[in-house]
Amino acid sequence: MKLHKKHMLQSIVTIFIVTMLFSCQDNYSEIQKLSYNKRFPVGEAENMFLVYTDSGKVKSTLRSPFNRDFSNQKFPYMEFPKGIVLEFFDENNNKSVVTSDYAILYSDTRLVDLQGNVVLTTHEGDVLEAPQLFWDQDREWIFTEGEFKISSEYGVLLQGTNGIDFNRNLSIIDVHEIYDSTIPIDESEK
Repeated sequence: MKLHKKHMLQSIVTIFIVTMLFSCQDNYSEIQKLSYNKRFPVGEAENMFLVYTDSGKVKSTLRSPFNRDFSNQKFPYMEFPKGIVLEFFDENNNKSVVTSDYAILYSDTRLVDLQGNVVLTTHEGDVLEAPQLFWDQDREWIFTEGEFKISSEYGVLLQGTNGIDFNRNLSIIDVHEIYDSTIPIDESEK
């Protein structure tokens, strides 16, 4: 009887193990897919400061308290989750500054997406404010499809809700729709 119980116990254990083995699936490929879909940066940097020069002349600088480099993705990008400060210098070394709470630089398209309290201050003192602003580095073109406000020492010059496009030095401007505008007149030039 003891032999029969021992044999029966071995059979139950064997059936249990076989059942466990056949019920398990190869989840390794699923685990690989999950880890690939996660976006892990190649690197992270704190207190980042970059200088872009051309022919020995500083063209722009970028400062950010924190940066993540996702150049390992199919569509590579750099993320600045704590915001940025960009300084641009023209041919006369005049400085314009852009700040935002958050930014993404898409490496392949060289498009910069600035988000949250975006403020562009030109060397002449004009200020553009928008919740989001895009900068096409190759074409040196800046645009938004949303709200914007441009002001100067005279007050608000333009306000709109459907976007604005302009070149880097603001000499070409295409306003999509304006809901408020003011044209300042300098009385001293009469």
